[in-house]
Amino acid sequence: MSSRLSDYNYALPEELIAQRPLPRREDSRMMVLCRATQRIEHRRFNEIGAFMQEGDLLVLNNARVIAARRFSDNTAI
Repeated sequence: MSSRLSDYNYALPEELIAQRPLPRREDSRMMVLCRATQRIEHRRFNEIGAFMQEGDLLVLNNARVIAARRFSDNTAI
């Protein structure tokens, strides 16, 4: 992993940021990296079983994001 913060800058259009969960959570999108070809696919979470193999470990994160924002006038951040 890179230690340069600039390596993690990317464009994220506002319209792609979810404001609320989908009515059917299984319709959430996921990004899949095929290690053999280094290709990225965009799939639905309900397809995750197709990518799991015996012995795999699936770790789920049930953390929630609070509606908060912090502003700073410090240009060094």
